[in-house]
Amino acid sequence: MKKTKAISYLRTSSATNVGVDKDSDKRQRSAIQAFAKRQGIEIVEEFYDADVSGADPIETRPGFSALLDRIEENGVRTVIVEDVSRFARQLVVQEAGIVALIERNVQVLTASGDDLTETDDPLKVAMRQIAGVFAQLEKARLVGKLKAARDRKRATGVKVEGRKSYAESDKTGLMIATAKSLRRKPKNGKRRSLRSISAILAENGFLSHSGKPFTATAIARMVGER
Repeated sequence: MKKTKAISYLRTSSATNVGVDKDSDKRQRSAIQAFAKRQGIEIVEEFYDADVSGADPIETRPGFSALLDRIEENGVRTVIVEDVSRFARQLVVQEAGIVALIERNVQVLTASGDDLTETDDPLKVAMRQIAGVFAQLEKARLVGKLKAARDRKRATGVKVEGRKSYAESDKTGLMIATAKSLRRKPKNGKRRSLRSISAILAENGFLSHSGKPFTATAIARMVGER
């Protein structure tokens, strides 16, 4: 029987808990591996935020950002943590991390077998619904801003829709060539992540049709990895 593939996520909140002589990460890893073994799950990769406070926003954590890159690149849809506090101590931050994974169709399990993506807790359900409402509001706001920008350009005679001009095609070619070059050339001995490439492209004016930085999935297509 083919094993379910999963990613593990670890976090320690203080530098005093980080190091070969400390056991916070070892305890988490041991609990996750024991659970995975019992359930017939294969851990294919681990992501670890060392010295990261449980109050720190999910989006600022390098380990969690790298975990999202991995998910978007290879389709793994299960994440295992020791317990919910590894996401955060504060409920609102916990839910932000879980919602980010739910949006990517990921199941989040704890080493004790709890499914954090499934809940009948009224407060958590409400928080997830509110997060969804704000996401829709932000999307609508962005669409409105882009439409207004297009209307302003159109009023000046600038072409904003229809068939791409030669200049636009050249820009697309340059963008793809840049993405491939960034992926090939490692930074500090480690290959750049798809998200970091997206950020570099955005800084240089290469954005998606929605005006946002390209997703990791889109960057993967550009560099020929999907």
